[in-house]
Amino acid sequence: MQNHSDTDVLIVGGGPAGLAAAMAARHKGFRVMVADCARPPVDKACGEGLMPDGVDALRELGINLDSMEAFPFRGIRFRDGAQAVEATFREGRGIGVRRPVLHAAMASAAECAGATLLWGARVTGVTQDGVWFGNEQVTARWIVGADGGNSRIRLWAGLQNDARERRRFGFRRHYQIAPWTDCMELYWGRNAQVYATPVSATEVCMVVVSRDSRLRLAQALAEFPALEARLRRANTTTPELGAVTASRSLPRVVRGRVALIGDASGAVDAITGEGLCLSFRQALALAAALERGDLSAYQAAHRRLMRRPSWMSALLLSLDGRPWLRHFALGLLQAQPALFEHLLAIHTGLEGPEDLGARALSAARQAFRVGPALLRRS
Repeated sequence: MQNHSDTDVLIVGGGPAGLAAAMAARHKGFRVMVADCARPPVDKACGEGLMPDGVDALRELGINLDSMEAFPFRGIRFRDGAQAVEATFREGRGIGVRRPVLHAAMASAAECAGATLLWGARVTGVTQDGVWFGNEQVTARWIVGADGGNSRIRLWAGLQNDARERRRFGFRRHYQIAPWTDCMELYWGRNAQVYATPVSATEVCMVVVSRDSRLRLAQALAEFPALEARLRRANTTTPELGAVTASRSLPRVVRGRVALIGDASGAVDAITGEGLCLSFRQALALAAALERGDLSAYQAAHRRLMRRPSWMSALLLSLDGRPWLRHFALGLLQAQPALFEHLLAIHTGLEGPEDLGARALSAARQAFRVGPALLRRS
């Protein structure tokens, strides 16, 4: 630590959000230090699917995706009993990539960009001039909290108040099996969703998310006999890991010289698959604000970036636990596949929610025509 007594940007948290912030700030010419008490590569229970807008953001940060072991997917498929509806991304492809693979690639890229990475270093407090590592102080012009949903930086900076949060619980494991689809699949159950994301030519990531902290993947798969039968003979390649997925909104993410990013700054439910992309876009916006010397610009950008994923999260979660509404909605999307493609374009940032009006009106008219039949099916 004696060699690193001061820096321009001190980032607490070396996960994808912190490393993205480090790369974005280094591209602006700032001296950057990242501190994390863990050591890479760090795993986390997540769906491991990146939408095309997330892939684009990674490339903008300077990550070479071609060098990573990953699996491209062309779109999204929803399944609910006998119902199935899918849409292809209008531009680009998503990728499924193991979290340790992504983390190792980002750590390497951040180091190559010139960031100082302090692994195994625990920050113990924030001061007027910087942060404490045990009994030693490092001075910094700006401090970035990228230390996750239970952020200590958020607490120390006084940004914890008035947070609104809704929690769900996810459990993940991997199966050694060749992908059976070129889509990321979302299986809707009575009170849970199961996600299937191909992450390589021989491995699929399976996740269950619900409001029940006791619901594990094996129990959830019993509701999907065809999927359970497909996985029955496949070996599991990782232990089951659990995590909390939260919808969290903070009134402010900036105070003085401190800014929050990633899950520390708020979050959208994992059902959107947009958590990582959101962190990457926040990192780019934060670096632009640092270049201007105005963190209030980041506050405004952060609010704008959260709007679309939060809207999409609320839309999708409205179907959770409402089988009749979900069956009707999926039936309508089957009847009007262009509507699903339009929603996917909104989801990946190619269009705004405000563009939905005319299409929603057309869908409503269609619903009145086909509604009775869809309700009978559900």
